[in-house]
Amino acid sequence: MGKLSPDSAIPMPTCAFCYWELSKGSYTCTGPPDNEASAVNGHTVGSLSSATRATMALAVDPEDGGAPALPAGSTGDGRGMGGAEAVRPRPLRPPRPLVPALAALSRCPPRPRSARRPAAPGQLRRSVEAVAGTAQHTGTRPAAWSARASRGIPTELSAFFSRDTWPSVIMSNPFAYLAEPLDPAQPGKKFFNLNKLDYSRYGRLPFSIRVLLEAAVRNCDKFLVKKEDIENILNWNVTQHMNIEVPFKPARVILQDFTGVPSVVDFAAMRDAVEKLGGDPEKINPICPVDFNRRADSLQKNQDLEFERNRERFEFLKWGSKAFRNMRIIPPGSGIIHQVNLEYLARVVFDQDGYYYPDSLVGTDSHTTMIDGLGVLGWGVGGIEAEAVMLGQPISMVLPQVIGYRLMGKPHPLVTSTDIVLTITKHLRQVGVVGKFVEFFGPGVAQLSIADRATIANMCPEYGATATFFPVDEVSIKYLVQTGRDESKVKQIRKYLQAVGMFRDYSDPSQDPDFTQVVELDLKTVVPCCSGPKRPQDKVAVSDMKKDFESCLGAKQGFKGFQVAPDHHNDHKTFIYNDSEFTLSHGSVVIAAITSCTNTSNPSVMLGAGLLAKKAVDAGLNVKPYVKTSLSPGSGVVTYYLRESGVMPYLSQLGFDVVGYGCMTCIGNSGPLPEPVVEAITQGDLVAVGVLSGNRNFEGRVHPNTRANYLASPPLVIAYAIAGTIRIDFEKEPLGTNAKGQPVFLRDIWPTREEIQAVERQYVIPGMFTEVYQKIETVNASWNALAAPSDKLYLWNPKSTYIKSPPFFENLTLDLQPPKSIVDAYVLLNLGDSVTTDHISPAGNIARNSPAARYLTNRGLTPREFNSYGSRRGNDAIMARGTFANIRLLNRFLNKQAPQTIHLPSGETLDVFDAAERYQQEGHPLIVLAGKEYGSGSSRDWAAKGPFLLGIKAVLAESYERIHRSNLVGMGVIPLEYLPGENADSLGLTGRERYTIIIPENLTPRMHVQVKLDTGKTFQAVIRFDTDVELTYFHNGGILNYMIRKMAK
Repeated sequence: MGKLSPDSAIPMPTCAFCYWELSKGSYTCTGPPDNEASAVNGHTVGSLSSATRATMALAVDPEDGGAPALPAGSTGDGRGMGGAEAVRPRPLRPPRPLVPALAALSRCPPRPRSARRPAAPGQLRRSVEAVAGTAQHTGTRPAAWSARASRGIPTELSAFFSRDTWPSVIMSNPFAYLAEPLDPAQPGKKFFNLNKLDYSRYGRLPFSIRVLLEAAVRNCDKFLVKKEDIENILNWNVTQHMNIEVPFKPARVILQDFTGVPSVVDFAAMRDAVEKLGGDPEKINPICPVDFNRRADSLQKNQDLEFERNRERFEFLKWGSKAFRNMRIIPPGSGIIHQVNLEYLARVVFDQDGYYYPDSLVGTDSHTTMIDGLGVLGWGVGGIEAEAVMLGQPISMVLPQVIGYRLMGKPHPLVTSTDIVLTITKHLRQVGVVGKFVEFFGPGVAQLSIADRATIANMCPEYGATATFFPVDEVSIKYLVQTGRDESKVKQIRKYLQAVGMFRDYSDPSQDPDFTQVVELDLKTVVPCCSGPKRPQDKVAVSDMKKDFESCLGAKQGFKGFQVAPDHHNDHKTFIYNDSEFTLSHGSVVIAAITSCTNTSNPSVMLGAGLLAKKAVDAGLNVKPYVKTSLSPGSGVVTYYLRESGVMPYLSQLGFDVVGYGCMTCIGNSGPLPEPVVEAITQGDLVAVGVLSGNRNFEGRVHPNTRANYLASPPLVIAYAIAGTIRIDFEKEPLGTNAKGQPVFLRDIWPTREEIQAVERQYVIPGMFTEVYQKIETVNASWNALAAPSDKLYLWNPKSTYIKSPPFFENLTLDLQPPKSIVDAYVLLNLGDSVTTDHISPAGNIARNSPAARYLTNRGLTPREFNSYGSRRGNDAIMARGTFANIRLLNRFLNKQAPQTIHLPSGETLDVFDAAERYQQEGHPLIVLAGKEYGSGSSRDWAAKGPFLLGIKAVLAESYERIHRSNLVGMGVIPLEYLPGENADSLGLTGRERYTIIIPENLTPRMHVQVKLDTGKTFQAVIRFDTDVELTYFHNGGILNYMIRKMAK
């Protein structure tokens, strides 16, 4: 019969007839009803433990009054699959139905064909469309079952990992009656009409919640998605306050390069693990569509270097594109995934296998939320969670509250979308939206282009929301046409969304749904601004920038302070560069980068930057030669319209050449500064500045030598590059002088909104998008010529320093161990507030004196060949050594910024990795203490994998960023949270104590657990496993272990 697990997400095989009444540990089959004489009554099927008996439930809803449906034509023994199968009424059943009935491997007799009849309404068979999870309802036999039966593949194995079904049992979707043709002339194309549910409730739901509801209705199998889940979502006005857990199955997954490579490495390692445990490794395969975008950080002149440095990774990804079905890899040089997604990949509405349904997604980058600006619900998840989604698991999430953000009025002509988003970021940080959805409404939304909305949605992680949603409206439809989407499909998109109640008219207040809370912004109050010097939420009006920076110079070390003594505020240092003498001082701009998905996808600000550059050149202005300038567009479309509009030569003349399509400076890949500049900064102990049009400016992220970093719009990036300093008042001080010696102010060269719109209308056209994207997957000749193996298992190269089989599954067995308390753990690091994933697992360059550098040097590599941590994420040995390797890490043990800690037993100061390695050799478990917003920033799964490899068993913090907490859970690292009002300081914790954390066997979500110190002190903490599903992952040692066990049983 096979082993049953109380944690199993796949019900085990059973008899076609019996309820499996449990008596003294045995299944006793009562046989079929009396009128079916061919049956044999009373056979015993197998044994169950009391724990299993206590957890089992019947898959068929008692309201149906019928027996569980079987695969069409099942004989009950897994052999025959032909004909129609009846779903018949049952006699009065026991008070508590016990076991789901499935295609059997039991010894039960077949049901006579004479007793079979077609399935009744509401009890139709269910198969799952693998690409997007659409529940198709049919009373006939799916061909895949016969094929699977003939191959002898066990039902429970195929349930999770075949492309055609999950689970393999056919269960009726109780909401099948909602499916109807969108167009009576096309009866084969249906949609689930949610208006039929209960319009009094459905019509009041936020549009973002309607997307969750549709996915739940469409995928309802009363097993992974249950009827009560639909009721909970439909009843959102009440349940939003109750921490209700609901499943969500997105239509697709996107993987970004740095965060996606580890996912493919994990898939390859999972195949090895499955084969080792006796399963079929090819069952590890994405079930939903996966779009993988590989950035190139250089243009053609650097393409050879790009492939030389990354050949191993590219060959590995090429293997992945062959080895895994449903995985499409966008080759190097195509752009940033979020812009490619916006302009090309997003469907808005799927038309798949006879059903229309909303596009939705999760991605392995926190700025996946950018697509919400187009009306596609999506957000970032950790790579670990994304892998589970790719294998067919729905996301388990707490039904979110939704903050309604009403926009009113019109923006000032000089205001850019960057100014609006920085204003909103600060506002929503103050409101507090962590873990919530934000949905925009109000007449002001119609004033924003899709690019403007995408810019706002892109910054969602910076104000802490899960998603920032702009429902589809006429502006969205026009954008789809503008970007070259098929017009007939665009018409169907509008028709479907109108039919299902998801099309928005922002000028119609009668469409405004209910929200948890409503906040408002009048766009006319927005002024040009920047954010910094260390956090994106610290907005500063451009008119106040000079005063604010000078205030930060003398302020105490912190997010708004550098603690420079007053008598050193005017320090400066001269240096020689290219045979000329220059001077740097506090506030000198040394990096100016137009970069990142946040702004380079927006034609208005990119063309605005180009027009400003043209006017600056015409006025005789230039940029100091030592300033490291760069332009890295989000896609080839941007290069196209900058070139066609004629502004590219002027950008180039100011030093803003296109250096590649990628995240670049925004994630610390700006490259080195000139050596004389670095020497001047370090010798003068100067607070040098980077200005970028990015989305994050955490200290140490942009460049180790720029202690102050400001986010600004692309035109302002150029303006500050020309000025050469952040200490300028643009209203009163000129940028420079023209050929006649006359002063040139910023207002003299700033383009008007009308100028920008005229150029945009002329050059941002559908043909441009079509030309770029129709050849996106074939345009890169180097990628096309790259050879890759086609084996189902990856052949790991033991000499590779890029791709290495991770150790996560080395000792994995099928048996679960009960959870263990953490006993006498040492504190590896004692950290403060706002520790980002960049602090935990940096993506930038590998320092020459770091543990990772020593590892690479020992393998014969020179510093020139080190590359970055981001490019090495396929090698666990390097990433473990890079954990907590950020030079700006502030460890309270040391009271200074350094990637170091104290090995408490000896008192020695060591690199974090070296200290962790010594603790492991001594057999000591480790924990980390932290403050608020632990793990904020990028959705970086190595920020959880790295600590796991260092031996960290738990993190104790005041609060967590959503994605990072999920990643910790996914790796089996316990996220603990202080009780409200408590923290390390209030409890008198120094971090030098030893900690015992009591983990009971009967864990429940958000349980309070006891923490004991070797000093005798005890206190309570909240264990941040928020759902039962997360507890299941923890019991398995992580989500990937859970998936492997499911497949290999």
